[in-house]
Amino acid sequence: MAKVDLELKKAFTELQQKAIETAQQLKLSDIQIENLKRNKQHAALTEREISNLNSSTNTYDSIGRMFMLSPLSEIKENLKKKQATAEEKIKTLENNKAYLERSLKDSENNLREMVQQRKDALE
Repeated sequence: MAKVDLELKKAFTELQQKAIETAQQLKLSDIQIENLKRNKQHAALTEREISNLNSSTNTYDSIGRMFMLSPLSEIKENLKKKQATAEEKIKTLENNKAYLERSLKDSENNLREMVQQRKDALE
């Protein structure tokens, strides 16, 4: 009986640890998705604002810690690329998030089953 309790306790702690790690990964995915959405919105707003500019206007693109004179068309293209990249990453993270949610739900169900089996064994 003590051996079964030890195995049960070990399995329980492993499942509990897996559930905690999955929950942490879900929170991290949520944070990353929010940041990407914010970056995408920022690029869209910037693109909308510079679309009103004259094509002969001097525009500067930030590269690292400096600004380089760039044609307006190139800046618009870079902003569209940023938006597309952010959208792709958001989709990937949301798919990963769905997988993590299923994994968390499975872990919780396994924990419930284990506790129920333990209660049934004691009765």
